[in-house]
Amino acid sequence: MKVLILTNTAGQGHNATAKSLCERLQEKGAECRILDSYHYISPPLYQAIAHGYLWATSITPLAYGRAYRIAETREQNRSRYSLLNIANSIMSMKIDRFFEREFLPDVIVCTHIFSAQLVNAMCQSNRVYSKTIGIVTDFTIHPFWQDVGYIDYLVTASELLERQAVKRGIDANKLLPLGIPISEKFSHSVEKKVARQALGIDPDRFTVLVMGGSMGHGNLAGIVREIDHLDNDFQVLAVCGNNHRAYEKIQNLKTKKTVHCYGFVDNVDVMMDAANCIITKPGGLTVSEALAKNLPILMTNPIPGQEDRNVEFLLNNGMAVNITSTYPADEALYQLFLMPKKLENMESNIRMVGKPHATEDLCNFIMKINEPKLPQRI
Repeated sequence: MKVLILTNTAGQGHNATAKSLCERLQEKGAECRILDSYHYISPPLYQAIAHGYLWATSITPLAYGRAYRIAETREQNRSRYSLLNIANSIMSMKIDRFFEREFLPDVIVCTHIFSAQLVNAMCQSNRVYSKTIGIVTDFTIHPFWQDVGYIDYLVTASELLERQAVKRGIDANKLLPLGIPISEKFSHSVEKKVARQALGIDPDRFTVLVMGGSMGHGNLAGIVREIDHLDNDFQVLAVCGNNHRAYEKIQNLKTKKTVHCYGFVDNVDVMMDAANCIITKPGGLTVSEALAKNLPILMTNPIPGQEDRNVEFLLNNGMAVNITSTYPADEALYQLFLMPKKLENMESNIRMVGKPHATEDLCNFIMKINEPKLPQRI
């Protein structure tokens, strides 16, 4: 079986989902390739989207959030003659050439709505006969997914999103609430004591994991400094990613608590096993990894728009608390120490919603999607 995973670079979550899915499909014997659709079609367009997204979410987040909310209110538009669909139809002609010259897939998986729009335009004009799957990489239904009616299946983060999807005009029979695909190493957990020993930290101490994503977004040093003022006994794992400035700031802090500071790491799964809770930006992938590890979340610095919806989903389903300027990290953590039952309830709710085997489940579905149906016995 040949599987093509189309992605777009707008942040790294969509690419990480594509990579996790591709690795597992290859392990199962599929011939799988990843293609950044905009990069293939037009490198300048790719640069504009990639840098534009980072600029909008970091420099003008309020404007980005407003644009996102406006997009959420638009009506469904599946007309092949809409300007958006005409543009996608023209751009997708390069993908046609990719199919003809390089790789003709049996299944196409889209980890971003932009790629799904291209494939939908191709299906609409009878240029694609592959099975098609879209993946929504947040705990909501992003704008425009309701427009891609030619996509065969839509993977969502949870069954709890079905009503929202149906209200948006998406056929419930197309929904696959398998969860957001994440790296397989998050599918299995070890005991906290074992994980802490593997990290070389105190195996018996309550552990708080502080993260800011691959780029270390957010005021990580400020959060560490804030929670260090608490009298409660705990240790901190601070992961700064590629944010070297945050790493230096935390290293230079004079703290009462034991703070283990890291740059970019490849063992976040072990750190999540070691932790009792995580303070992090609520990106769809990070949230999925934390839920897979049954780890209560203290959310901070959401990107206005899709991450606001992640905050709503997690709060409304009792899996997280939201850190704000009027409810800072030290108060949120203090209350968890004061009410350990609250932490237990969050863990219980996470067990019901988390999807630790999302990648495996979706890969199994893909591998069977083109199997011929056996004739029924009469």
